[in-house]
This record gives sequence, C-alpha cells and structure tokens, in this order.
Amino acid sequence: MSNRKNRGDGSIRKRSDGRWEGRYTAGRNEETGKLIYKSVLARTQAECKRQLREAVWNREHKATPLTGLAQETQGTSAPQMNCQEYTVAQWLQTWYDLYAKQNIRESTQIQYSYFMNQLVIPQIGEVPLSQLTGLRLQILYQDLRINGRVHSQKRASSGLSPKTVRSVHMFLHAALEQAVRAGIIAKNPTMECKPPKLDRKEMKVIQPEQIGDYLQAAAERNVLPLFFLELTTGLRRGELLALLWSDLDPQNRSVSVTKSVSRLNGKLVVSQPKTQHSIRTLIVPQQAVDLLIQEHSLHPNNPYLFPSPTTGTMYSPETVARIHKRILRDAGLEDCRFHDLRHTFATVALQNGVDIKTLSGMLGHYSSGFTLDTYTHVTRKMQEEAAEKMGQFMEMKL
Repeated sequence: MSNRKNRGDGSIRKRSDGRWEGRYTAGRNEETGKLIYKSVLARTQAECKRQLREAVWNREHKATPLTGLAQETQGTSAPQMNCQEYTVAQWLQTWYDLYAKQNIRESTQIQYSYFMNQLVIPQIGEVPLSQLTGLRLQILYQDLRINGRVHSQKRASSGLSPKTVRSVHMFLHAALEQAVRAGIIAKNPTMECKPPKLDRKEMKVIQPEQIGDYLQAAAERNVLPLFFLELTTGLRRGELLALLWSDLDPQNRSVSVTKSVSRLNGKLVVSQPKTQHSIRTLIVPQQAVDLLIQEHSLHPNNPYLFPSPTTGTMYSPETVARIHKRILRDAGLEDCRFHDLRHTFATVALQNGVDIKTLSGMLGHYSSGFTLDTYTHVTRKMQEEAAEKMGQFMEMKL
C-alpha cells in the first residue's frame, strides 16, 4: 500500500509489521551520483505524514532531521538517536525521565529506579531494544525468581517474590508500550510473557464475636479511637495515620481521605493515596465521631487526628503494627496483620448486607469486580445461605 505525493515530497506505505514508513530523498552521493533515500517510521498514517513533512522541510533547510522520540526529546538530556540505536538501558532511562517520573508518586519513583537500575539494566541493559524478545524477558523473570535478591544485593539467600516480579513485568510493559506508540518498536515483547502467579496471602479476620474483646483491649491501651475508626471504615494503614483533625466533619459525620503516609528511605512521607479511586469521603458512625472528638480534646492544638504521644506527630506505620500485635495478645486472639483489620471490616460489612458497589467505594477499590474477587469466600457463603433460604421457602410451597 503506497501513497504517492508530489515529486520530492516522498511517499508513504504500510509495512507488513503494521507500521507506516515514509521514504524521501535526502540528497545525492557525491561519488556515485546516486540518490540517497531515508525513511521515517510511525505507528499511524497521520504520524508518518507529519514526520515525513518535517523530514522534507529539514532537508530543504539543510537541518538535521529528528524522527520519532529523538524529535520529542530535543532540548532535553535524553539521548537523541535513531530508533534502531536504543539499547534497553537507554530507552528505560529515556522513558522514565520523559514519560513516567512526573506522573507517579515519590514511592513509585523509588520503586521504578530500583527495578531499572538494580534488576533490569544489569541483566539486559545492553540488549538493543529492537532485538528484545518475549523469550529473553521470560528468562529474566525466571532468574529474578531464583536469584533476584543477589542481583539487588539485598539478600543472597533467595529470589524475589512473585508479586515483585509481576511488578517488574508491569514496569517493563508500560515502558515498552510507549516505545510502540513512539514508533520505535513494532510490538511490545511483554505481551509474549507469562509472569508468575501471585501468592495470595491468607486472609485472617477477627470474628464478629471477638471484636468486642479487641476493642476493649485497645481501650485499655488508650488507642480505642484509632482502632475503632479502622474497624468501621477499613482504611488502609497509611490513610488512617495521615488523617488530620480538619479531615473530620462532625456535623455530617464524614471523614475525607486525601493522603497517605509511608516510609521512604527511612523517612515518613505523606503523598496522595494509592489511586484516584482512593480519594474519597466516608460516612462514619456517630460513635466514631464522638470518640474522635474526645480524642482531639486531649490535644486540641495538634493538627493530627491520631498524634503519637511520643513524638507529637503522626504515628509511624511500624509503631501502629506493633500496638495492634499487643492488642491481639491482650485480648487472647489469634495473630493477624494490621491489614487484616481492613478485611475484617469488609467481611462484617458484607455479612450485614452492605452491597458490593457501596463497599467497593468505601474501600477505595478501582472496581466492584476487584472487591468481589477479593472477598469471594464471603460472597460464596452468602450465596449458600441465600440458596438454603430459598430452598426452605420453596419446600413450604410444595
């Protein structure tokens, strides 16, 4: 398929790999007198036409043509080169600097830098981007599962978890997908890969009849408001600890969730929550409002909803996890993670008739389907109970 233009303006055609190629004359060989042809590549016909026009203009004005990403990166510190010259390392750094860094949270920046500089580049950084295959990436994933901690110099005894390797896969997928959109490679090799399945951590919940004992133990340690709010909202730990007094609206019985705290490089950093779906306003029980007002009266000039009695600033996530463990021990309950308090809230909510879409919004999930998948064990039990009730009802009609 070819689309001829005026003489000297070049021509375009669709290649067998799905990309569009624009060819133009760049001059004449002084020794042989033969014409010199050059090409531009793009994913769409419109983009190919644009690049071809600019290449012809550059030729007429004796300028050095820039194509694809090299044109986009002019004036930046990113390397300017033809598509075929990028190595994996050069492209990952270019993608991170131009496309990713300014659009992700600080914690994600640190994670991406770790993936790029410690796990991927040492292994396949010198591979030309055009020669990177799904098979080569699959070998990388397998090696990370076995020797990943050796490569990252974290621990020499085991490989990386399936979750971490899947995160590396998603990181590479995003970077290479941008390379496809920029016309640098024809297809994304991560599409040919099969990342490891996630190991689902066992979900432990505090049983409804045990919640009273848990809260009583929390009250004896003078932390009842914090843990009562957790069990009635299911907030993520970082979201809970980052709450300010100004986030509470006592009149409307609501709490605004707009930030989260996490530890980065040894320091507590407050940033936006996990996703845009995590920014939400929750209606809380009146008992929670009363407890929060009572808590604030103990430190009326402190902006934090739950200030640490030691530092006067917010609790660290690790400190709250330790307090949670002590509460479990005091109440004589089975050990579980702080995150399992979130699962406890969701389980109790479902068992008490809260619909899945409402619960999904309260938890800050991106979809109701994700919530259903996470709490399949609860919904299945509810379906069994519903089936039993319908069976009893129909039996009475026979």
